[in-house]
Amino acid sequence: MPPSSRLPNLNRAIRALMRDLAARSPDFAHLVPARVLVVAGEARRASRGSVKPLTFARGKSRDPGGARKPVVRVGGRRMLYCVTLRPLFFRQARPEQRIETLIHELYHVSPSFDGTLDPTRRHARLGPGFSRGFRPLVRRYLRQCPREVLAPFARHGPVRILAWLERPPATHARGRSRRVYTEEHLYTATVQMLTRRRHRANPPGSE
Repeated sequence: MPPSSRLPNLNRAIRALMRDLAARSPDFAHLVPARVLVVAGEARRASRGSVKPLTFARGKSRDPGGARKPVVRVGGRRMLYCVTLRPLFFRQARPEQRIETLIHELYHVSPSFDGTLDPTRRHARLGPGFSRGFRPLVRRYLRQCPREVLAPFARHGPVRILAWLERPPATHARGRSRRVYTEEHLYTATVQMLTRRRHRANPPGSE
């Protein structure tokens, strides 16, 4: 295995995907990739990923009831969302499935991009209607996705990605959790990607 510093950086590839998605799709034009933290995390049943809001409405740390969220600041910027990619994202997936997982989690982000999720796009609210609205967006983007954006998600082998060394809680409790989390509480993990190969001749995103 090559030294970890030479391994592909998946965080960089995901930021490129988010920039391209925001530029091509009006449904994601509100995304600001620099304020979305993406990490590798633990397994959670059959989940491939999840998204967590890091602030209350309008980017505030405190809600009217007095609850507080810890501040997550990376590279000097306050992060508004954290997307966690779970083991099934990395194991035996096709590149299109990985991109669909990322789009799925970003689909939940509020159009105001204020650190909250969109209540109109919750699974519990839409039920079967969620897929009917979401799947066409994925198909449309994959038809346009540049090969250089797609390529890193087709890797079969180790990659580098951020992970929590100390994970922030959902809410801050004085004396029991930190007020601020930064790069000091993250580390770069090496994760093995196992990619399923397509069985038909068409190139990815050509259908």
